[in-house]
Amino acid sequence: MSDQTNTAAFNYAQTINAMDQRPVSDSGIEGHSPLHHADLAAMAKAQQASTGTVELTELKLRGHIVLRGKLESSAFTQGVESVLGLALPGTLKMVVNGDISIRWISPDEWLVVVPGERTFEIEQALVNAMQGHCAIVNVSGGQTILRLAGSDVQKVLQKSAPIDVHASKFPVGKVVTTVFAKTQAIISRTGDQEWELVIRRSFSDYVWLWLQDCCAEFSLVVRED
Repeated sequence: MSDQTNTAAFNYAQTINAMDQRPVSDSGIEGHSPLHHADLAAMAKAQQASTGTVELTELKLRGHIVLRGKLESSAFTQGVESVLGLALPGTLKMVVNGDISIRWISPDEWLVVVPGERTFEIEQALVNAMQGHCAIVNVSGGQTILRLAGSDVQKVLQKSAPIDVHASKFPVGKVVTTVFAKTQAIISRTGDQEWELVIRRSFSDYVWLWLQDCCAEFSLVVRED
């Protein structure tokens, strides 16, 4: 392939990367979350005076950006840190800076979660800041996050995932990609009694139904994001 053809291919890829997947129109409509059909907002309003041992919140319409690269590459790691203000976390770790977080997925893969309205801005900043062999992929439309909080959340996880979620084995800040019920989830512990599940959009309804059934012996309430 000639240098001219290579340049054309590179420019075409740059054009694809520059596409804003969530443009804000004059009407302000930005799309629906994966669990929009469940009307969690109405449930949260009806249950706002209720207390529960499991509280569920969909952290809807966040930006999800997958990064692939090598920790040995300073051009990659320094580029990420210059944009996000966070160093890439090591194995099974999660780091947070305000409303931006990075979750370790595999030895050369991380998930960056950012405010939805800043996704395009941050994606482009990463594209411009990083050098060398790496990948930046916006997967926002394919995932959502469920936050589970409360005294019985650990029991819910013990019923749903084949991992040890005791505090001695799963401290705050740890993240694991594992089986959840009959699907997959990226599970992170964000507090003593608080967890976040990153799940695929196509399985969001299944997970919502699973959690309702799984929490039948507890007190499940929905909270608004």
